[in-house]
Formats: sequence, structure tokens, C-alpha cells
Amino acid sequence: MSSGTGDLLAGGADGPGRLRALTSVVLDTLETAARARGGPLPAGGPDAVARRTAALCDPVLPEEGVGAEAALADLVRAVAEGAADPADPACVAHLHCPPLAVAVAAEVAGAALNPSMDSWDQAPAAGVIEELTTAALARLVHPDAPAPDALITSGGTESNLVALLLARERAAPGPLRVVTGANAHHSVHRAAWMLGLPAPVVVPCTDGRIDPAALDRTLAALDVAPALVVATAGTTDEGRIDPLPEIADITDRYGAGLHVDAAYGGPLLFSERLAPLLKGLDRAVSVTFDLHKLGWQPVAAGVLAVADTALLAPLSLRTDYLNADDDTEAGLPDLLGRSIRTTRRPDALKIAATFRALGRRGLSELVEHCVRTAEEFGRAVDVRPALRRRPGPVGISTVLFRPVVADALGPEAGDAVVAEVRRTLLLDGRAVLGRAVAEDGDGHHRLWLKATLLHPVAATADLLPQLDLVAEAAERAARREGDGGGGDREGGGGDTAAPAEERLSP
Repeated sequence: MSSGTGDLLAGGADGPGRLRALTSVVLDTLETAARARGGPLPAGGPDAVARRTAALCDPVLPEEGVGAEAALADLVRAVAEGAADPADPACVAHLHCPPLAVAVAAEVAGAALNPSMDSWDQAPAAGVIEELTTAALARLVHPDAPAPDALITSGGTESNLVALLLARERAAPGPLRVVTGANAHHSVHRAAWMLGLPAPVVVPCTDGRIDPAALDRTLAALDVAPALVVATAGTTDEGRIDPLPEIADITDRYGAGLHVDAAYGGPLLFSERLAPLLKGLDRAVSVTFDLHKLGWQPVAAGVLAVADTALLAPLSLRTDYLNADDDTEAGLPDLLGRSIRTTRRPDALKIAATFRALGRRGLSELVEHCVRTAEEFGRAVDVRPALRRRPGPVGISTVLFRPVVADALGPEAGDAVVAEVRRTLLLDGRAVLGRAVAEDGDGHHRLWLKATLLHPVAATADLLPQLDLVAEAAERAARREGDGGGGDREGGGGDTAAPAEERLSP
């Protein structure tokens, strides 16, 4: 292998030429591997995927290298043939979006240049792009605040952690009490644990949303303890949005802070038609807002917006090699206080490229497409006798449904059928559906299949074959359950992996 820098590096004057050749290997392999996979994920389950991957990639650290082209061809082939591909319309289990090409292309540039966003002399222009991007996002979330600000984070978990950290510092000497709904993301509880705070007080929910009357009683019982209420705008399981105006009124009455986890629902703000669903969001002191969900960015692309830049003061840190006082006084921007991390990637670059490319109107069209497609998908479930949807409206772009045959088997056996249907389709490599336990129309909690529709261009017709697959798999699972042969409820059951050459993508 040549030791010349032109053969090794992605940056500099010679790097792009070498990168161009290697990128061609990557793109060609991605294309052929996607065709070989033939569906939304590989067939056969974990063991089969592990065997195929190891055959291409083991040993990862050989005594002698195989060369860049061969290594890329094998590794990219393995990861692409073994991918759960969110660009396939049948991959709808999670808040897992297909990234936009413009964002991925910007990611390549960021990776090649490799700025580290912790000091100006490592990221002169990238720091400016981040500042412009966070300013635009801060103004989107808090349009009427005099000095809003935002940080780029690794996602909702980090954003919620930082929000609780800032609230803890405001409450000092504390102790801060965190109050959140039973529908809150697990990261809220984890953040409280990591920060040494008492376990959050959990408020009951009605129909997947915080009950305002229960919240009022909870805050009254806390008496004078400083409190931070964490509401959710787009729950992971159901896409529900808490009643933000009522919650904001209650927190104001008790002098509590309000943080809103809008990791899922925040991008509704791009749409003039859908933004009213988030009425009251601007009254929150801090807001989590992700763009690697309903924003089509490669991971990671999280945001924490705050109503006043002064709220970020507790993150300030001085270390001589990154932001010495005399450098700052001389005009070098201080980037260290913009994160709880030190070294971090230029994630704002791909966000800025997407914003510039599409504009707010283009982003609005994509968001509205996902919401509209989910509503149409929900109506398609409603007209299928073999399926039924969870009662109530579609939650942003999340649809919960289950096969009717499961209802006739009783609670435990019925839920077992729902779980088996999901695993069967996973192991067959035919559909990636999620699962969620949620309240039914009779007040009982049941297991549902979950379709989280984040594909910005897929038509409803592209999604409908999944409903037929579910109905067929449910009939088979129900027969086994009725015969007393419930199958392997932990690892999947019954008909699992068809040979790859026999599979058809729905």
C-alpha cells in the first residue's frame, strides 16, 4: 500500500480525488446490495445475519490489510445486505427515517473536512454555519422571545439530559423535582438518574396524554419545591401530543418550569397548517427537537431550543487550550459552552444544506405528506375486516392496529398472536413493524402493531401490501394458538425465514 498522503487522506487538495474513487465503490456496492437484499430487511433473523456478516468481515483486524477498495466492498455489502432500510416503504417500525440525499452528501463533506466543534481554530466556518442554523431553529420554536437560542445535540436523549441539567442549576440549591407524564420517553427518567435528581413524579395519562387535572393536583402536593414539568409533543408509541396550552397555564400558576420533548413532533412547525397542533410550545423554557426523525437527516441531528440564551450560562467552561480568556477577548468565538460534549461532529452542516435546499415550504410539504399518508393508511386499516385500528385519531404519523382474530383469543393469547405476527414478518424479511402497548377503547391495555410513517415520498399504495401480510400471518398464528401450539413467543414462531431467493418485497 502506498504511503503517499494522496492515497490515504480525504482532505487537502489531493484527497477528494481519492475519495471520489472510493465513494464510487461504496455507491456501486450499496446499489447491488439493496437489490440482493430484496426487501426492507434481511431474512433469517439474528443468527443468519450474523453468519453472513461474519463471512464477509471477519477478521476485522487481519495481520495484513486487504486494501481500501476490498475492505469497503465487503463491509458495505455486509451492512447494506443486512440493513433494515428505512427507504423501503415496508420499514415502518420506529422513528427511523430515510435520510435525504442532500443531507448525506453534506455529511460526506463534513466527514472529509472533520471539523471539531469545540474551538474556533478547529471549525472556523463550520462554527458560523452552526450559529446560523441554531438561530433559525431557535426562532422557529420561540418566535416571540427576545433572545432565543438552540444547541445541536446528538438527539432527544442528550437534549432532555441537558434540559434537566439546566433546570437543576436554575433550581439550586434545589432539590429540583421533575414531573412528567406516564407517556414520557425513558430518557427523562434516565436523565434524572444521571443527574442525581429524585425519580420523576409520574402523572397519569388519559388517552395517551397528560391529564391536566392530575398535573394540577401533583404540583399542588409538591408545595414550594422547585419543579420542572416535562410534557411530550409526539409520544414514541402513539404520536400523541400533550395538551400544551393547559399544561403551560398550570405550570405558570405554580411557578414551575416547562420543558417539552418535541423530538418527534417539533418539525410540525415547518407547516403553517400543522403548526397549530403545537400551540403552547413557545411557552416552554426549553424544547427538544429532533431532525433525524421527521426531518430526514442522517443520525445524529438533535436540537435543544431555549427561550433565552442566558439559560445556557451553566454550560460555560474555560480551558486554556480551547478558549483562553485572552483569545476570547481578542475576538475568537467560544464554542466550548455550546455543548456538554467536547469533540463533536459538524452536524449542523447537513441540517443547513437541507434547509437551504428545500426551504421552509419544501420541508412543510414533506412533513404534510407523512401526516397525510398516515391518515390514509389509517383509513385503509378501517375498511379491512381482518384488521382494526386503535380507537381515536392518528398520532402525527403513527398508526396502531391489530388483527381482529387476536381479539377472539383472549388478552394473553391475543397479544401473543400480535407479537408473533411482527416477528414472523421480521424473520421473513418482508416488513418491519413496531409494537406498542396502548389503551383500547374499553380501557384495557393491549399489544398493537405500530406503523410509524416517516417516508417523505412513499405513496399510501406502497404501504398497503403490509396490511395483507399482517392479515395472512395473523390467520396462521391464530390457528396455531387455537391448536395450543403457540410457537416460540420469544424468538418468533411458526413460519419464519423463507429462502432469500423466494422472497418478494411487498
